[in-house]
Amino acid sequence: MTNNNIVQKLWNLCDVLRDDGINYSDYVTELVLLLFIKMVHENTEAGILQKHPLPVGCRWTNLNDKSGITLLNDYKAMLLALSTGKRQEIDPENPEQYIEVTVHNDPLISAIYADAQTRLREPRHLEQLIKTLDQIDWFSIQKDGLGDLYEGLLEKNANETKSGAGQYFTPRPLINCMVRCIKPQIKHIIQDPAAGTAGFLVAADQYLRQQTNDYYDLDAKDADFQKNEAFIGVELVPNTRRLALMNCLLHGIEGGNDGAILLGNSLGQVGQDLKPADIILANPPFGTSKGGDASITRKDLTYETTNKQLAFLQHIYRNLKPGGRAAVVLPDNVLFEAGKGTDIRRDLMNKCNLHTILRLPTGIFYAQGVKTNVLFFTKGSVTNKLQQENCTQNVWVYDLRTNMPNFGKRTPFTEQYLQPFETVYGINPDGTSPRQEGEWSFNPDDIKANSSASQENLDVNNQLAQSRWRCFSRDWIADTKQDSLDISWLKDKNSVDATKLPEPAILAKQAKDELIVALDKLESLLSALGGGI
Repeated sequence: MTNNNIVQKLWNLCDVLRDDGINYSDYVTELVLLLFIKMVHENTEAGILQKHPLPVGCRWTNLNDKSGITLLNDYKAMLLALSTGKRQEIDPENPEQYIEVTVHNDPLISAIYADAQTRLREPRHLEQLIKTLDQIDWFSIQKDGLGDLYEGLLEKNANETKSGAGQYFTPRPLINCMVRCIKPQIKHIIQDPAAGTAGFLVAADQYLRQQTNDYYDLDAKDADFQKNEAFIGVELVPNTRRLALMNCLLHGIEGGNDGAILLGNSLGQVGQDLKPADIILANPPFGTSKGGDASITRKDLTYETTNKQLAFLQHIYRNLKPGGRAAVVLPDNVLFEAGKGTDIRRDLMNKCNLHTILRLPTGIFYAQGVKTNVLFFTKGSVTNKLQQENCTQNVWVYDLRTNMPNFGKRTPFTEQYLQPFETVYGINPDGTSPRQEGEWSFNPDDIKANSSASQENLDVNNQLAQSRWRCFSRDWIADTKQDSLDISWLKDKNSVDATKLPEPAILAKQAKDELIVALDKLESLLSALGGGI
């Protein structure tokens, strides 16, 4: 049985949860509270975990031999014990009373199960969940890792949930591409200030494990650093943080006493207290700050803004060590917003070498139509990592958006679409590899230059102007774009040419005629229904 088959089988258990009145958006949280206990059991049985992290009395074997109301009550007591470190037991000296017993929890387990409680009401539904989990052939998927199975479930939730949960899950092909370009190294501090379910941190860890024979090539000190100190994330939503902590632990990332994922706001005190990082990989949440700037309480950011993405961008380039590298997913508005947006972009290009922008296609995130980009930058200049002025000399832009497929379930966004970009990006993670303009991997016959997107020495009839890979000087960005980074030069074949539209008076006459026809149809409908206007 493959991981995909098991993910689908696990997802089908959501029907059981729905029958118990559990909301669609709570499916995964409810399921993983139980699933994690099972996965820890399987990892311990297989010898992957040397020590069982769950306390005695709170393990899978304490559940799968019970039934009825006893099972449900014991499960609720187990979650309470894992959450609070306290459990109610019958007083052996007075069977009619209960006493509180301390449960010796690992601090990480307490963090994972903080405030955990089940909404299940029917014992038979819990029995069905346990029975199904016991029937899965866990041995056959051990080679791929239970962490990968768990992350497959998170991805399934992101793709299926209609309530916006996909904001926490960046497409895996994009994450892998960003990690391969940035190339984290052993002993690096790697951060994600908007961790979601920890996809970036897990991918960076897996990349480093592949380079070091699963860390077996490292000495004990370095291996311990990778496991407990190298990765740190921040997540604002408690239930999402729970998913992230589980994801990290199942992939061998433990972090400190509170785990690798801190609960809090990177735009508040938690973010301000973060130590500088060597690598930052992030996809900050889309949308504006609710309640004005209430969620942005940082006093150390140079430019005050109610735009969360601009605030996150400031946090990221400020929190890099000199010479540190970042790859950040940001929506288009960050590239062109005026006022403080211009100031922040200018500050970014002063303090960092913003060497690469990847314009992403639409449809790859949960919100259809959202236009996003990946900004790659290094703190300092190419020659001086301590430099803080004029660090950006050239910005290379790869357009993976214009005249690309509409990605979705029918046309999944896979790594094959990112491979040409990785090739021209080069092997140097700081963007200093030798580069040459020109890349025509996708739809070269459909690509035409937009004559309004002029640049110095730009001949719109030149084949180079029809490539997806171009270089723009810092002076040109300042003089021609007034420090906007919304740079495009290719013409969308589906766009309407404004120069070929009829005169405004003709368009207004056409609109009026269409409204008259619509009103006539409404009058006929009302007459047929016995009404009138």
